[in-house]
Amino acid sequence: MWTHLMPLLLLPALTAAPDPRASLLDAMEVELQRNLKGLKLEGYDAPYFINYRLVERAEVELEARFGAIVSDEARTQRKVAVEVRVGDYRFDSRPSPEDEDLFYTPREYTPSKVAPIDDHPQALRGALWLLTDEAYKEALQSYLQKKARKVATVKDKQVDSFSKAPVAREIAPPLALEMDSAAARALARRLSARIRRSEVVLDSEVSLSAIRERVFIVNSEGTRVINEAVIYQLGFDVLGQAPDGMYLFQGETLYGRGWGELPDEATLEAKIDRALVNIEALARAPMADPYTGPAILEPEATGVFFHETIGHRLEGERQNNDEEGRTFKGQIGLLILPEFISVYDDPTIQALNGVSLNGAYRYDTEGVAARRAELVTRGVLKGFLTSRTPVEGGQQSNGHGRAMGTRPATARMGNLFVEGAAPISRAALRARLLEEVRAQGKPYGLIIRDITGGSTNTSTYGYQAFKGTPRMVYRIDAQTGEETLIRGVEMVGTPLTVVSKIIATSDEVGIFNGFCGAESGYVPVSAVAPATLFKEVELQRTHKDKQRGPILPAPWRTQPTTQPTTQPTTQPTTQPATQPI
Repeated sequence: MWTHLMPLLLLPALTAAPDPRASLLDAMEVELQRNLKGLKLEGYDAPYFINYRLVERAEVELEARFGAIVSDEARTQRKVAVEVRVGDYRFDSRPSPEDEDLFYTPREYTPSKVAPIDDHPQALRGALWLLTDEAYKEALQSYLQKKARKVATVKDKQVDSFSKAPVAREIAPPLALEMDSAAARALARRLSARIRRSEVVLDSEVSLSAIRERVFIVNSEGTRVINEAVIYQLGFDVLGQAPDGMYLFQGETLYGRGWGELPDEATLEAKIDRALVNIEALARAPMADPYTGPAILEPEATGVFFHETIGHRLEGERQNNDEEGRTFKGQIGLLILPEFISVYDDPTIQALNGVSLNGAYRYDTEGVAARRAELVTRGVLKGFLTSRTPVEGGQQSNGHGRAMGTRPATARMGNLFVEGAAPISRAALRARLLEEVRAQGKPYGLIIRDITGGSTNTSTYGYQAFKGTPRMVYRIDAQTGEETLIRGVEMVGTPLTVVSKIIATSDEVGIFNGFCGAESGYVPVSAVAPATLFKEVELQRTHKDKQRGPILPAPWRTQPTTQPTTQPTTQPTTQPATQPI
C-alpha cells in the first residue's frame, strides 16, 4: 500500500524474516534426492517414485459438563509418511486393497512415524531415512509378489498402477490459531450450565476446539507444497431419556475457518434453548411404527443421504477392489439417477451463503490441485472421484486423493453438491407430498427435518444398504396436514431403489458440515443439497433401551422446573451434531 512511497534505501530493512517452514521443506527435499540417487539393493530395481509427507497438527480443545470444565488440552504433533514405488506407472509395487494383508510381513522393528516438533532438519531427515529404507524393502517385496500373482490371477481389465500429475509448487501463507482460551473456557461453562435447566436431560457436553493442520509434500516428480488449514468447532450434545426408558439425543456442531465465523453467545443460547424444547417434546412424543411411503428429507438430511448412497459408491479406488460391490463400475454414460438430478464434488468452493465449507481445500493429500469433479449430470453417470490411483473411466487424478494424518490417500469426497433441474418452493414441495400420500392411500407422510449422520455398506460382504439416523421426524396427516412429532426410527434401504424414487427438489439448499470416516481416516466434508421429496422411503424402529433412569433428581435441582412454553421447532436445525458420516 505505502511501500511505493518509501525510499529505496529503506527496502533492505523491510525484508521479511525467513519462513521457518522452508527449512523443513528443504530437509525433506535433500533426503528425498539422496535416496532417489543412492537407494538400490543390488540385483533389484531402484525406486521410480518417492513421496514424503510431513503432517503437523496443532490443536486446542476443551470440554465442559454440568457448568464446569472437564478437559482443557493444547498439543502439537508431527508425523511423516513415506511412499516408495518400484516398477513404473503402468505396473508397480503398490498392492491392491485385497492384497495388502496378504503381502504384509511382520517385523521385529518398525521405525516410528513421529517427527520432531522442533524445526530440526537433521532430526527430520533421520526419521525419513529409516522410513524410506523400510518402505523401499516393502515395495520390492510387494512388487515381486504382484508379478507372481499375475501368473495365476485374472483381473477384469488392467488399469495403470499410478498416474502422472502436474508438478505443483505452492507455499500457503502461515495460519495462526485465534482462539482466546480464557474466553472460550468461560463461554463453555456458561453454555454448559444453561443445559442443566431441563428435567429431561441426563447428561450433556459443550466442546470448543481449534485445529490447524499444516502439510508438507515433496515428491520425486518435483512437487513442493505446503498446505495450511484451520477449522474452528463449537458444539453441544444433550442426552435425555423418555419415560419409557428410551434415550434421546439433541445437539449441534458449528464450524468456521475463523473464530469470528462462529455464532455469538446469544445465538448459541437460542440454539441450546431450542434443543431443550425439542428433547422435552421428544420425551412426550409417541413411538413411530415401521413405515414405507412418501417423505420429504430436509436439505441437511438429503445431503447426508446422497453422501452415503451415491458419493461413497463413486469413490475411485472402490471400482478396483474385488471386495467392493462396485455399484456403478462400467456404467459411465448410463442413467443412474432421475433425469433432473445432478451431482458433483467441488473442493475449490470455500464458502456458500456466508458459511465456510469443511470440505474445501486447494491441494489434496497427494499434492494435486483440487478441482470440480462431474459425477452425475441430468441423471447420467459422467465419472468418479479419483486420486492418483487410476480406475476404469478415470485415469487421471481430479484432486480428490485425501487422507487423515499419515494414512495412504484414497479418493474421497470434499464438497458434494446435489442439484435438481426443476426446483419448486418449499410450500409446493409440501403440497406435492400430501398429493402423493393421498394418491397412495396412506394415512400420513413424513418430514425428516434433522439427521445426525449415517453409514453405508459398499462391500460384497453383506447387503448393499445404508442407514440414516433421524432425530426430528414429523408425521403429516393426509387429510388435515397436521404435523405430529414421532421418535424411535431409522431410515434404511438399498441405494439404487431409494434414489429411483425421487420426485422433486426444493429451490433452496442447506449445508451439512462434518467429518467422514472411511478407509483413509476421518476427513472434513460438506454436502450441499435441496429438500427432496421421495415417492417412498423405509423407516424401521430403533433399538429401544428400557434402562431405568436416575432414582434421585440432579443435585442442582431443588424444585421441578416448568415446562417450556414454546413449541418444538418445525424448521431445519441448521448443522447436525458431530457425527461421522
